[in-house]
Amino acid sequence: MRLPRPRTRPRSLAGQLFAMQVVLVAAVVAGCAFFAYVSGSEQAKETAARQVRAAALAIADSPSVREAIGTPDPSAVLQPYAERVRRDTGIAFVTIMSPERVRWTHPDSDRIGEQFLGHTARALRGETFTETYTGTLGPSIRVVTPIRDGPRIIGLVSAGITVERVSSQVRAQLGALGLAAGGALALGGLGTYVINARLRRHTHGMNAAELSRMHDYHQATLHAVREGLLMLDGRRRIALINDAGRELLGLGPGAVGRRVTELDLPAPLTGALLASEERVDELHLTADRVIVVNTRPVVGGEQRGTVVTLRDHTELQALSGELDSERGFTQALRSQAHEAANRLHTVVSLIELGRAEEAVGFATAELELAQALTDRVVGAVAEPVLAALLLGKAAQANERGVELVLADDSLIDDGDLPATLPHRDLVTILGNLIDNAVDAASEAVTGAPGPGSVPAQRGAGGGRAARARVTVTALAGEGELLLRVADTGAGIGPQDAAAVFDRGWSTHGTGRGIGLALVKQAVHRNGGTVTLDGGTDGDTGTGPDGATDVGARFTVRLPLGVAGRTAHTTKEATA
Repeated sequence: MRLPRPRTRPRSLAGQLFAMQVVLVAAVVAGCAFFAYVSGSEQAKETAARQVRAAALAIADSPSVREAIGTPDPSAVLQPYAERVRRDTGIAFVTIMSPERVRWTHPDSDRIGEQFLGHTARALRGETFTETYTGTLGPSIRVVTPIRDGPRIIGLVSAGITVERVSSQVRAQLGALGLAAGGALALGGLGTYVINARLRRHTHGMNAAELSRMHDYHQATLHAVREGLLMLDGRRRIALINDAGRELLGLGPGAVGRRVTELDLPAPLTGALLASEERVDELHLTADRVIVVNTRPVVGGEQRGTVVTLRDHTELQALSGELDSERGFTQALRSQAHEAANRLHTVVSLIELGRAEEAVGFATAELELAQALTDRVVGAVAEPVLAALLLGKAAQANERGVELVLADDSLIDDGDLPATLPHRDLVTILGNLIDNAVDAASEAVTGAPGPGSVPAQRGAGGGRAARARVTVTALAGEGELLLRVADTGAGIGPQDAAAVFDRGWSTHGTGRGIGLALVKQAVHRNGGTVTLDGGTDGDTGTGPDGATDVGARFTVRLPLGVAGRTAHTTKEATA
């Protein structure tokens, strides 16, 4: 998201950092150069002081100097000696004098015999000291030390080097220091430029204020959007997830940084998140929800990650199922109305023909059949939602030539079902099981089994069931609700028993196969279990008239107590 730029746009963040870093590098280099200059100057002065001190002490300890001082003309011997030492050591001057400060030697021979300019009191007391003093050669760093003949001081030696010579040495070093500082500054500036050019590419030339606003908008959008948003990095780890995405996938607060394979999601959903290609509006089931998944790779020279959006499809899928049931019920009622009109015409025709007794018998028989099923359902199932569902499904089944019967042991009293058990989930579970059973029973009669099914044999003749039947058991008691649906269909082969609850499994071709997956999801959501038994290997049960129902039988058990649902919720939270 690129924010609109103001007319007077401030310098970009990379530009600001570059300027700050250049100033910082220049300040550091200048500081280091100044410190090196000051340190070099002090070190040059110390070196010069040590040099002249060593020369002065060596001259003062020389026996030939003491002998020359005892001669009538000390300068004749000492002046050539002092000049030779001065030239050999590279110092500025070597002055040998009497205790009365009269020079015996000097670089300028015209000044021999004059008074020494400088301090000598400490040397006369026997000390060797260093000072900076301005003499005939200008400011100099000098050392003054006594010449002893036993305990007696017979002369003084002063050796020195001018401050100008020391400064010239420092200036010579300063040129090399300047080149090193300039190289360091250039190298630091180049490194800073390279780093900031990379930063400019990553920040897209935005300044700090734009980045701050974008972060605020990003956070607000992330938490405000109702759809789930998931961002994966190149190693398929969660880099970012919003609140809705965490809720839809059932993830805890520590999900960021984990790999997709560590999230314990259904295999099809994990595969969709790991896919390198784009996925559009794919329907996936988690333990409790139906979600629509869209993925889009983030590519910039290399695959940097994936952006995933998640939409909750649970409510829409449930409403769609209810709408399908209502549509089927409406169609059944329309067919029944048409059939009732035909029967009414038959009754009228019998009366017109003068066969009133036959007309009464015909009408009464039809009424008794319809009323018997209604009385049976209403008497056994006091829950109005389930009763209405069973009556509607019975009408639909009858339209397709399938008899839907309620088992004799079915009983749900008023108040048996707690308010915590959603009616919508009951409709999803029982409605989908009955729809599948009616399909299977109808196919068994018409001889059109779906792929993966094995035709069931019954009786010695091995023929199909003469009458398609679906038997429903609804029983509430002992802390659980039992819903069982058995059919006279071809059953489900052992090879398909494990996959029957997976999304997409169907014997009716593509575009189907979500009903049983929704059943399993709704059962799981309410802490229950769903099992499949029977099939092509044996009978599943016996109908009300004693006929054997050969086919598949699905049994759902839902806990009715709060403890069961609480335990399930605790278990899910722990997982």
